[in-house]
Amino acid sequence: MAKLFKGFDSLLENTNEISKKCNVSIHTKQYFLPEYPVPEEHNFDSFLVDLSKKRLQEFINDFDDEKNKIYTDRLEYELNQIKTMGFSSYFLIVYDFIQWSKDNDVPVGPGRGSGAGSLVAFALGITTLDPIYHGLLFERFLNPERVSMPDFDIDFCMEKRDKVIEYVSNKYGSNSVSQIATFGTMAARAVVRDVARALGKPYAVGDRISKMIPFAPGMTLDKAKEDQPIFAQAAKK
Repeated sequence: MAKLFKGFDSLLENTNEISKKCNVSIHTKQYFLPEYPVPEEHNFDSFLVDLSKKRLQEFINDFDDEKNKIYTDRLEYELNQIKTMGFSSYFLIVYDFIQWSKDNDVPVGPGRGSGAGSLVAFALGITTLDPIYHGLLFERFLNPERVSMPDFDIDFCMEKRDKVIEYVSNKYGSNSVSQIATFGTMAARAVVRDVARALGKPYAVGDRISKMIPFAPGMTLDKAKEDQPIFAQAAKK
């Protein structure tokens, strides 16, 4: 830079001063969650406890004492684990947008995957499967010996899911919301059949051409042309 800007020493000095002030420290070994707005008398942990117990009580109100104790003990155990692992806010955030969806006529699935093993999730309405009745384990979802971010598998109506995303973005800020894109690739034989179908050709045409492609791992269309002159000829035509 000194050679490039020879005679402009002030530019170099100013650039150097700016660079000294640009110190960025990025923390990557912790989770950063939006803050769910809890009442003033609560923190994340206490509000999750209070909300879960109230909602579970509505469900077990008619149970006998023995069955009641099974549910309350399990809830207490899960809440302690969630608090210890620092995920109370996560449960509240998920509860919030699922409750909003149900209140605003957005169809929501019953819950699937390991999250269905949580009684706290069931009490909050995140899932609709009773994990105790079905014998599901909470430890498959959260386990202190394997600390990782919990992940509820939630299904929304495809026609109204954008409303849920909009709600979450407005509430927590668009900079706190992201979406996942999945990219898939197709094997050489499969893509030939698919393109033939998309072009409205008879299935037999796509099938005949695809069978010219050698059946080998990692096979590409270009490699198939090199290995099979008959396929290269078909592609040319």
